[in-house]
Amino acid sequence: MPVTGLRKIALAVCALFLLLFVPLGAVTVQASGTPAGTAGGGEPSQGPVFILPVDQEIERGLESFLKRGFQEADKYGAKLIVLEINTPGGLVDSAEQIGAMVRESEIPTLAFINGNAASAGSYIALNAKRIVMKPGSMIGSASLVDGSGRSVDNAKLVSFWKSKMAGAAALNGRDPDIAAGMTDINMVVDKPELGVHKSKGEIIALTSDQALKAGYADAVKDSPEAAASWMGYSTDDIFRVQHTSAEKLSQFLTHPVVMTVLLFIGIAGVVIELLVPGFGIPGIVGTLAFVLYFFGNYVAGFAGVETWLLFIVGLVLMVLELFVPSFGILGVLGSISLIAGVVRAAYSFTHALFSLGIAFAAAVVVIIIVAVAFRDRGIWNRFILSDSLSKEQGFIPTPEKLDLVGQRGVSITPLRPAGTALIADERLDVVTEGGFIGVNTPISVVKVEGGKIVVKETRE
Repeated sequence: MPVTGLRKIALAVCALFLLLFVPLGAVTVQASGTPAGTAGGGEPSQGPVFILPVDQEIERGLESFLKRGFQEADKYGAKLIVLEINTPGGLVDSAEQIGAMVRESEIPTLAFINGNAASAGSYIALNAKRIVMKPGSMIGSASLVDGSGRSVDNAKLVSFWKSKMAGAAALNGRDPDIAAGMTDINMVVDKPELGVHKSKGEIIALTSDQALKAGYADAVKDSPEAAASWMGYSTDDIFRVQHTSAEKLSQFLTHPVVMTVLLFIGIAGVVIELLVPGFGIPGIVGTLAFVLYFFGNYVAGFAGVETWLLFIVGLVLMVLELFVPSFGILGVLGSISLIAGVVRAAYSFTHALFSLGIAFAAAVVVIIIVAVAFRDRGIWNRFILSDSLSKEQGFIPTPEKLDLVGQRGVSITPLRPAGTALIADERLDVVTEGGFIGVNTPISVVKVEGGKIVVKETRE
């Protein structure tokens, strides 16, 4: 790779780092105050109320965002944290972490269900001190499903998730059997006094009115502000935590399809630049694709500083392979480092390998096409002698003495296996077929290949 190409890549990477890591948006936005009131008619509790949206699939990115939100609430002395929930669910392990964050918060928490608190979203809601639902909203339908949306039949996993849901419900005085019925399709739940009946093969999902009767909602209100007011908190100081520009970009970059495309562009761009140097653009684009991949996963909370280190070390080793003779060792180590960084940066080991496999297969096809199209510019030309020696350049080739084939002579020196022989009254350099021939031994010419004369011992 030319030095200028490397300089371009370095400058582009530095520029991207500056762009991405400068604060990209406001952390919180203060909303206008609304009239306050309390459920008991007393004076409302004064102090900031923080509203944190839970309005996407539950994954490590949401976990990272909510962790920041809880830290901001603590920093500004919030009196109440409202989780405004509208989610289809998501990863169980992330829901567990978020649930623990909600459950262990020293600041009182309120779950306001604005739409659907489905699947893992219902678990997050059940960990809050109070649940208020908007008319027409839903909580429940928390059976385990795999990545394709099919129900998980693993009894051990279902039992684990059912116990987590039941425990979260019991924590705040709610009937644990109803929460268990939200997860286990084979369970029968009959609670006529709570308005809940579930037959085998069904999953419990409660509307706002049903949840209120069953004790799974403490009130039904139209907005999170109204819910906070109902709990007895002043809404003069409302803060709604917003996703930063970096977090929004991270949500896009960590989409499975986008991650696979970035890996494909990264692999293809870097390898093409290494194999067919001189363009510059493939190397820059490939490096930027890798940077975006690691940045998205870093902001989402999947990747740590070590993943950046693995990426940089891998890239440097692959570039050094072009200039330092290592018999491929540096290139192999660089590839291993880069792959390790990609896998560690992803939220799932299995997903990372799957995306990497697809991206690698597609990149190989593109790399082969480019290598064939630009075979005259490839790095392999450095290791192939392409110059020809001709008569016009002053080179006089040794003539083939084909007429010597079959002629006899005698070895002047021992042939081990090369030596000198006298053939047709001419001293010639010869070589045997591989064996040893002593001095003054009769020989005959077996074949002539260019300037090489092959002989064997003959008997009189």
